[in-house]
Amino acid sequence: MALNERNRQKFVTGMNRRIAELRVKTEQSLDFAIDTMFQERIDAFLRLEEGLAEVDRMLNLIEGDVEETCEFNAAQRVESRLEFIEDRFDEFDSEIRQRPRRRRNKINLFNFFKAAAGGGGDPTAAKGEINSAGEAYSALGLEFGRPMSEVTRAFRQQIKKIHPDVRKGDRSSEPELRKIIEAYQFLKDDYAAFPSESSPSGG
Repeated sequence: MALNERNRQKFVTGMNRRIAELRVKTEQSLDFAIDTMFQERIDAFLRLEEGLAEVDRMLNLIEGDVEETCEFNAAQRVESRLEFIEDRFDEFDSEIRQRPRRRRNKINLFNFFKAAAGGGGDPTAAKGEINSAGEAYSALGLEFGRPMSEVTRAFRQQIKKIHPDVRKGDRSSEPELRKIIEAYQFLKDDYAAFPSESSPSGG
């Protein structure tokens, strides 16, 4: 049975709203995972990151199907697929947010290196390579002024390549890892202070 235009528009609007909301939640979960479980549970982080990436890929497919849906039965099938994706996201998000150890700081990844060096004191004391947004973008291999979504994506991609747990305990890339983490923290703090998709200040 064909949907009349009014019902079709209601269906498209409602589905697109749910898809947009789920995309925002997915990004928030990825940020939360980086902040709370990245260092100590890298295997779980990589698995959950891939799961959330799959959620995003499926949302892209459904988004195209929504626009082409004209039949009632097809609309039911598309909505059932979205419900399945929403359920999968809830599983991933629950696992991320129910970790027994949560970081109190917004992002404090330098504790990893304090422990690795066996030293105390301020874990950020050894940093200082990143002194401007321009240097931070360069460290992440990005052009100056790219949006925070691209900063986070570049950070995750680089970290997965050089993190000691991924490299079977090889810590030879720790200086590079420190710099990447510092660059990410610098830009994230800038965007928190000036929340927008425009570039942070400084060059």
